[in-house]
Amino acid sequence: MKIAAISPHPGHLQDIRQVAEGRGHAVVLHEGGKSRMRDIADRDRPDVMLVDGICCDVAELSHVEDVTARHPGTVVLLMCSIHTPEFLINSMRAGVREVLPSPAPREALEAALDRIESKLAASSPQKTGRVLAFVPCKGGSGATFLATNLAWQLAERGSVLLVDLNLQFGDALSFVHDGSATSTIANVARDIGRLDASLLAASTVKVAPNYSVLSAPEDMAQGVEVKPEHVEAILDVAVANYDFVVVDVARNLDTIAIRAFDHAWRIFGVMQSSLADLRNARRMLDAFRALGYPAERSELVVNRFERSAEIGVEEIQRALGGLTVRTVPNAYKDVSASINHADPIATSARSSSVAKALVDFAQSLSPRQEDARGLLGRLFRRA
Repeated sequence: MKIAAISPHPGHLQDIRQVAEGRGHAVVLHEGGKSRMRDIADRDRPDVMLVDGICCDVAELSHVEDVTARHPGTVVLLMCSIHTPEFLINSMRAGVREVLPSPAPREALEAALDRIESKLAASSPQKTGRVLAFVPCKGGSGATFLATNLAWQLAERGSVLLVDLNLQFGDALSFVHDGSATSTIANVARDIGRLDASLLAASTVKVAPNYSVLSAPEDMAQGVEVKPEHVEAILDVAVANYDFVVVDVARNLDTIAIRAFDHAWRIFGVMQSSLADLRNARRMLDAFRALGYPAERSELVVNRFERSAEIGVEEIQRALGGLTVRTVPNAYKDVSASINHADPIATSARSSSVAKALVDFAQSLSPRQEDARGLLGRLFRRA
């Protein structure tokens, strides 16, 4: 949830931040009083507005009533050091969801936020977007190429957002676009309290009518500004507004990567047919099992595959316990030209074996309606 906290007490604000971020919420702190409520609600449009310092004076509830009338989707929660039964009744009439003590005990604030989150989740439309996470089993496996070019193919079937989560060395945009990003995931993280569909879309580079990229920061130092709770908030907004969210994840299995994997419908480990890749793939799958991910969520993609390779698909499947294994053939010249010219391989070498494999890959993830009807449907159409 997006939370805006207003209080004249800096210490209270920091306590609120610890609780909210500890529950995975994005919170923006505002030092001041109730007079700031309307401006903050209009600008940030938070899910929850937590206001400290309105106590007993019924006249002060006019600020609350103004916000709840203008923004019925915003939940207002008050923190009061003292209050009367009359004040509680009038607060509820003004649209306040709950009134807590000030300062609020950690357990009470956590419980209130959990109740609000459950109610909002029950009343909001179900998320429909699918998160596809790509992660290299070994450096140089081609995970970014596959993620960016598969996203291009999926964009022919629905809206696609690619999120570059390689926060130190991310360059996903350069695989499909020759320009630079004016805004990155670090900019979104700094403004996380205002995050909504419009802000997310404005922060991306539109590389095709249905395909946008949220870039990693150019400055490596900015990557440390992106926290797991920021990734959580970004993916929550993304799946509510895009059919597919393709996430290019760095090889490090850190808290940022785990947040992405937690959201993933499928996790694709990208490898080549070598013993070193196979060893790393096994270690990665062991980590996924330790994290409690079901086996069917993970698949392996053997990139640059050649039928003459010493380690074939059957050997890989036996070594990794029968996991689903996809292959993308080796077409070095076509792929190299695609990367060097920042053109998707679907446009630079449409007849390439790699381009055809990616078409099949996208088809398996999102079959077109006319393709799914099968032979019987085609026979009826002919009749």
